[in-house]
Amino acid sequence: MRIRIGYELVYEFPQPTPVILTLSVHYSRASDLVRPDHLITDPSIPVTAYRDGFGNWCSRLVAPQGRLRLTADALINDSGLPEVALPNTWQIDVQNLPEETLVFLLGSRYCETDQLSDIAWKLFGQAPMGWGRVQAICDFVHNHIKFGYEHASATKTALQVYNERTGVCRDYAHLAIAFCRCMNIPARYCTGYLGDIGMPPPYGAMDFAGWFEAWLGGAWYTFDARNNQPRIGRVLIARGRDAADVAISTCFGENKLESFKVWTDEVV
Repeated sequence: MRIRIGYELVYEFPQPTPVILTLSVHYSRASDLVRPDHLITDPSIPVTAYRDGFGNWCSRLVAPQGRLRLTADALINDSGLPEVALPNTWQIDVQNLPEETLVFLLGSRYCETDQLSDIAWKLFGQAPMGWGRVQAICDFVHNHIKFGYEHASATKTALQVYNERTGVCRDYAHLAIAFCRCMNIPARYCTGYLGDIGMPPPYGAMDFAGWFEAWLGGAWYTFDARNNQPRIGRVLIARGRDAADVAISTCFGENKLESFKVWTDEVV
């Protein structure tokens, strides 16, 4: 299967402003790209790239005063198969975890493990360890939160999501991540493309998606508390402790996002 992915972001800047973008397809999917997701700016300006501490590809630029349009339009190969569930995958004891996973046990900007720990153990302490426990967390979060773009907030944390019971995909991921960490399961935030391939209509407006990965049985596995079912055509952009590490854009000055479009469509 081939999937067309891309975006168009239009900003207005009152003065020249440094910007960091995390919009490039993750290096782990680079070999699947048939047409690269090159960043195109209008007007044309210099862009440099670097890899951050989590291995994500990031772009740096200085936006000129006025209107700036950012676009990419790529084509990527995908297996076309639904994600696989492995319910017998076991949880690794903390003392045996690889050092690189330990940071994903700790609290972070949007995941207050210290304030959610007692709640997590009451809810999931009797759930089977390993895959079954992560799935129990996803089931709870999926049913606990009411989805709606009107509930989106750049400052909403996992604890607030738990109390308010509303949010968007990143909020589902943050609460599930926090619960996993409370239960001694490393979990990290993921952002990327996820369309409606293989799903029945009606289809909602397209956006970048947020999900998470949990470390079980010696590997990272994808979980999605928002959709809570295997999906087709998920394309990773970036991973981090939470959404603060993988913001699609970080602008160091005043700006206005005037237009936002994302697409991910099967090419027939």
